Amino acid sequence: MARKVSAFWKAWLFHAEIGAWLVALGFMIAAEPRWAAASALLALGADVAGRLWSRRSPVPMPYFMRWVLLVPRGPQSPARLQRLLQPRSGERILEIGPGVGVHAVRIAAALQPDGVLEVLDAQQEMLLDLMRRAARCGLGNIVPRQGDAQRLPYSDAAFDAAYLVSVLGEIPDAKSALRELRRVLKPGARLLVSEVFLDPDFVSLPDLRVLARGEGFVLERHSGPRFAYTAVLRSTTVAA
Repeated sequence: MARKVSAFWKAWLFHAEIGAWLVALGFMIAAEPRWAAASALLALGADVAGRLWSRRSPVPMPYFMRWVLLVPRGPQSPARLQRLLQPRSGERILEIGPGVGVHAVRIAAALQPDGVLEVLDAQQEMLLDLMRRAARCGLGNIVPRQGDAQRLPYSDAAFDAAYLVSVLGEIPDAKSALRELRRVLKPGARLLVSEVFLDPDFVSLPDLRVLARGEGFVLERHSGPRFAYTAVLRSTTVAA
């Protein structure tokens, strides 16, 4: 119940922020700078409140907000992710929190003919949408599973690579999630974490570096500005 309440407030604050920005834009067009400034302040207030709420009670994006995942991703585009991840046929790769599959479809296509993309999401509705999208694209190498990123239902050293796009901050215990990822990744495997500041669950690059180091990952490099980056990490040890 608490998670549903948290998801409701997270969604409400997000829509309030978007609405306030649109109103501010309308006042700017109408040459009403004072009202535009007041609306912009409301939008900023909703943004700050949303970020504080997300830090206090991290939850996945509610299914009814899935339309947000279809907005053009810019620095987080599927094409850029593919260039950094460099998926190869024969590999087994894991995506945590795929949503409706915007990135999964492209990565799965790049893994053909012999590679497999496993996708794990907390919400079954997201996975159903993803698999419908995969079917329309003629992809049969995506394996969906509903589950918790803090307790991954996979064996040790099972994956060649893994990635998360604007997901790490939604996990209540990011350390546990990274620890589990280290466990299921092969030694030396690559992990990509992509974040953008517009997301209220944004994890900064310095914070990610500290979290990753504590759980057996090394930050190899990152692409993009710090407010919209994709970090490439390597697992260095096998979890005890």
